[in-house]
Amino acid sequence: MLVWIGFFAIFLSVLVLDLAVLHRESRTMSVRQALGWTVVWICVAMAFGGLVYGLYEYHWFGWRPDPGAPGGTQAWLEYVTGYLLEWSLSVDNIFVIAVIFTYMKIPAQYQYRVLFWGIVGAIVLRGVMIAAGAALIHAFDWMFYVFGAVLLLSAARMLKSDEEFDPSTSVLVKISRRIYPLTDNLDGDRFFTTVNGARAATPLFVTLLLVDFADVVFAVDSIPAIFAVTKDPFIVFTSNAFAILGLRAMYFAIAGLMVMFRYIKYSLIFILAFVGVKMMLHHHLQIPHALSLGIIVAFLALGVLASLWVSRREQQGQSGG
Repeated sequence: MLVWIGFFAIFLSVLVLDLAVLHRESRTMSVRQALGWTVVWICVAMAFGGLVYGLYEYHWFGWRPDPGAPGGTQAWLEYVTGYLLEWSLSVDNIFVIAVIFTYMKIPAQYQYRVLFWGIVGAIVLRGVMIAAGAALIHAFDWMFYVFGAVLLLSAARMLKSDEEFDPSTSVLVKISRRIYPLTDNLDGDRFFTTVNGARAATPLFVTLLLVDFADVVFAVDSIPAIFAVTKDPFIVFTSNAFAILGLRAMYFAIAGLMVMFRYIKYSLIFILAFVGVKMMLHHHLQIPHALSLGIIVAFLALGVLASLWVSRREQQGQSGG
């Protein structure tokens, strides 16, 4: 319990520092700044990975994991693999968030605020989903086959579908309009404003709802995927939380370069399929975590390199023509 309290204290402190001190004013984040912050959040996540090692290897702070829990090295590998898996699957989420911001016409200087509170909501919602998933796996061992099938279906759906997310068709937006008054005009970075003496939600608040809804949809893929890596709730939740924490900076780092990463989609398809197969074979074949980590990194690297290579060839062709 002490470790859980300490984790939430550290995590909340980082969030408060980020919003109240580092990004107190609404302003546009440049790609260079975003890349810098992406590196910072990755370093923070890896530093926490060192703490995970100490908790499971030396039982720091009186940490007593469940019987059969991994040792320090194994726990660290599971944490890093889970973090990288969630981080990579978040790339597709970034594309959807970009569509939402474009549709809702949210200026760049207000997007960081939406992402910040969206992440707070996402962590709460994912915590509930992770707890439910852990309980199901603990109670019903055959849930591994169910989760594996979900991932394989997700990979197949992603391969066949070229449709883009259309916020205008979202049931969430329609329900919101019926429940609470909405205004079509922004009021700075406020989620709520006053119109003719009555309180109303601004487009910024609707955008926040859409971002959280999109995250829940993507969590249906990513949470079963991480259970293929580890069943330890602490490792599952913390790796998810730190991956989501870096989502804001990563969004600004690559949202404007989406065209350059056209083949990332296929990397994600292979990752989902690989993890799905791994879950389906859970009782028959144990794939080492180090190998799983290497395969995920390789798929990501191939997608990035292929995207950059094709983009460079196209630029050379245009300049040559």
